[in-house]
Parts: sequence; C-alpha cells; structure tokens
Amino acid sequence: MKASRWQQAAAHVGERLPKARLHPAVLSFAEHRPANDAWAVAFSGGADSLALLLLLWTHWPERRGNLVALHFNHRLRGRESRADAAFCRRVCASLDVRWRVGAWRAAKQGASEAEARVARHGFFARELKRLRTRTLWLAHQQDDIAESMFMRLARGSGTGGLAAPRPVQSLTDGRTHLRPLLTVKKTELIAVLRAAGATWREDSSNLGSDYFRNRVRRAVLPAWIKTAGRDALAGAALSRERLEEDEAALDTWLADLKPLTPAGRLDLRRLAGRPVALFRRALHRWVLAQRVKIDLSRQGFDGLLAAVRRGRPTRFSLGPTTFAVIRQGRLRCESRAKVTR
Repeated sequence: MKASRWQQAAAHVGERLPKARLHPAVLSFAEHRPANDAWAVAFSGGADSLALLLLLWTHWPERRGNLVALHFNHRLRGRESRADAAFCRRVCASLDVRWRVGAWRAAKQGASEAEARVARHGFFARELKRLRTRTLWLAHQQDDIAESMFMRLARGSGTGGLAAPRPVQSLTDGRTHLRPLLTVKKTELIAVLRAAGATWREDSSNLGSDYFRNRVRRAVLPAWIKTAGRDALAGAALSRERLEEDEAALDTWLADLKPLTPAGRLDLRRLAGRPVALFRRALHRWVLAQRVKIDLSRQGFDGLLAAVRRGRPTRFSLGPTTFAVIRQGRLRCESRAKVTR
C-alpha cells in the first residue's frame, strides 16, 4: 500500500468510526493532555492496533508530530515475527509516524502468555520513560472485555479484576493506559479496515489452543453469544462499566474511613460494622503496604480476613519469619523474633 493510500485508509476509517464512537472517558482524558505530550501507541500490526493507529492519526492531526508507535518483537514465530516488524515500519513511514521497536532477548519456545506480557510491558515502560511521557494507547476492543471477564471468573476475581480492561487505567508508577476501542466490536473493526482497503498482520499463534485466552475466544465466546440471543458483547461491556463504578464507590468509602495508619497498621475499629467487602479491600491494602515479604495463599488470606473481622487479639502466620498480630483493635505486622520475645 502506497503512502498516500495509507493516509486515505486512515481518513476512511475515521469517517466510519468518528471520534464520538470512542470511549468517552478516554476522549475526556485526551482533551486535557498538554499539547506537547508524546502519545505512545502499542502497535503489533494486527487489525486492532492498526485501526487504533489510523484513528489516532486522523482524529488528532495536531498530535501527529508527537505520535510514537511502539512495536515489540516477541521472537516466538521466526520469520513471521520479523515480517510483523517490517509491516509496522512501512505503515509508520507512510504516515510519517515515529516508531520504536524492541525485542525479547530472553524469548523461549513455550513461553506463557504471562511471561510474554511482562516482557512486552517492560519494553513499553522503558520507552515511555525515554519519551518522557506517561500515556500509552492500547487497542483492546469490546470482545476483549468478554474474554477477560470469562478468564477472571475462572480464577475468582472480584470487582477490581472483573472491571478490566479499563478505558482509563492509572498505574501506581504514574503511567496511564488508554483503551478507546472498548466501545467497538472486533467484527466492526475488521469490516471498517476491509472497506478502507487496509491490510494487517495475523498472528498464527492465535489460531492454536495453547493459550487460555485463545480457547476462550475460539470455543467459549461464539457459543455464549449464540446462546444469549442478544448483543452479549455489549452486555458484558455494560457490566464492566457497572463493576468499575462499584469499584470506585468502594474505594471512595474506604478512603473516607482512613483505616490504614501512616505507620502501616490497620485500625479495625474504623471498619467495625462495615460490609465484608470493605474489610477485604482494607486488608488487601494493608498487605501491599508492608515492607516485608508476605507468603499468603488465597486460603490464608481468607483466614486472616476472618480473624480481622472478629477483631479479637490473635497472632497469624504470614510466612517463616513474619506474623500478623491483632492487638488493641489494630492489625500490625511483626517479625517472629519480636513476637516471641
């Protein structure tokens, strides 16, 4: 595809998917970013990320000079992976968009989804730091919401996990991930790209059944959508929105109670009579706030939660050298030596 045709394709995609079709939370966030802020976009070369790049290019022409595409080569598919990178380079050159490529040097056959994701997002984090920006655009779309929901249900996630992927995700290190396509289905993205005459790269690993997400995508989702007899993907997206609202409400309620002290202790008296959801959330925050390693299984966490709700003086093992101690209505973390002294 010639340079002018890629620009024409971007214009066509923008006409079929106007800015108003993108997630409103993302649009609101983008409108308040500084004019000189670099916008990094994860660009694999697949249909979703290609549509996202074209939409950013056409809907924010004033940002084109600060747009940077980030491509990560997982080095798991040989020539196919190298061809992905070459395709992304050509598209970026045609649109006059800066691009940066990284490679997984420690890649090994049989790597898990989680390992690949850690490597990929490590590259993104490093590049954002080099670009002196905190904004990364990601191409998750409406199908991804349902897939993620099924996967997280299988491991017993609460509202926080089921509310993913979020349109605007604020990370603890100050970075922000933006997902404007959560309002659009995969089939619509494909139809729009085809109508624009655009081509994209297909990841052959998505056709297999090695990864849990692929099995959900290929076996579970089609049967679920057919059985539902309605727009199930839109329903999952709406549920995700409601779960995010509930998650924010619980966070606000917990913040108002201020049960976690500056010294890293949990004041159980401030949680007295509150729903178990607040106890669970407060205990999770307490665990994360500790400076020592805590070895706590899901069953162990539930056991500690039960002790915290009772509030009676107790000592609970958190690992070989650490205890959770409830005393005088407060939960604290103490070393074994200090507790037995």
